[in-house]
Amino acid sequence: MPIEIFHLPDAGEGLTEAEILRWLVEPGDSVSVNQMVVEIETAKATVELPIPWAGVVSQIHEEIGAIVPVGAQVISIETPAQPQREPVLVGYGVKEGDSLTRRTRKASNTESTANSNRVTAKPLVRKLAKDQGIDLSTLVGTGLNGEVTREDVQAAIGGEAVPPSVSHDHAGERIPVRGVQRLMAEAMVASAFTAPHVTEWVEVDMSRTLEVVERMRTRSSERITPFVLVSAALIRAAQKYPRINSSWIDTKDGADVLIHPNIHLGFAADTPKGLLVPVVRNANADNPMALSASITTQMDKARDGSASPADLTGGTITVTNVGVFGVDGGTPIITPGQAAILAMGRIINKPWVVNDSIVIRPIMQLTFSFDHRIIDGALGSRALASVASYLSDPALDELLLKD
Repeated sequence: MPIEIFHLPDAGEGLTEAEILRWLVEPGDSVSVNQMVVEIETAKATVELPIPWAGVVSQIHEEIGAIVPVGAQVISIETPAQPQREPVLVGYGVKEGDSLTRRTRKASNTESTANSNRVTAKPLVRKLAKDQGIDLSTLVGTGLNGEVTREDVQAAIGGEAVPPSVSHDHAGERIPVRGVQRLMAEAMVASAFTAPHVTEWVEVDMSRTLEVVERMRTRSSERITPFVLVSAALIRAAQKYPRINSSWIDTKDGADVLIHPNIHLGFAADTPKGLLVPVVRNANADNPMALSASITTQMDKARDGSASPADLTGGTITVTNVGVFGVDGGTPIITPGQAAILAMGRIINKPWVVNDSIVIRPIMQLTFSFDHRIIDGALGSRALASVASYLSDPALDELLLKD
């Protein structure tokens, strides 16, 4: 009987690998067309994969916990007849005959290339070596399995190797960083070291905004929060200053700034899988009720694990709420590929000067980080001031609650 081999498909958005979470079948089990056979976790979401053939499971190629590249063999099916292949997901597998290398959970995130004599080194280490004109193939790696480390490169350029600050001889619990957490870590490192961040902040009297929130709650069964109006304020600022809703694009001729015609609002969400950034597409500030509903929907999907890769990608500007953790503010890192991010802190009663008198008002700090290649200080300041003005505008309630 012919054997059909199922290769790990790209579950969407150009993902390159996934972790095997759970097998839904065992060798010897009969399967039908489009039956779910394995649950995987990508850097974006957890999904179950269907098999495109009917038959009997003859072999499972990957263990639970393995991290495998797109195109790798994961399961073999013994079929009664030679069927026609039917891709089940975007980017199904790779062509037969292509060379694939499986990377287990314990393997480090390294690159190995022929032009470097198969030297292994992390991407940031390679970049450091390239920037300093160091040929990695001339170094002796002191890392695991001969991996070239940052300290090895620093030593080669004449700098002092940085000794470890903590001994690992008697280390405590080690938690593998993979899936969503690993993607987030890599993205934040890439953003921090490629986009020159500038951060500005301002304090806002939220009295009028809180009044509007209370009035909105009387008109809706949903849980309305100040976060919705902060999001609306950022959307309006992006409409007024389109350059904050853009991306830096490197080209062979230099670079371009891509101004996005639509505002796809990303917002940071604390979930059981770690920090995710769901996206509200074509976000509209004119109807905060609808905006609140969209945010709630995307938030719920991110937290219950039903968000698809499309739900977690494609944002053009981001807002985050650190105030829910009792924090006044921070210096948020820009989401890779975007130009700006706004953070809102907690709302706390403080002394505030109103008409030359000191009164107690609910005050919130707004923090705005932006890519200084795209947004200069003047534009960044105007955008942040626009957000603050919207939130403190005495006429805000009339604007928001009109039918």
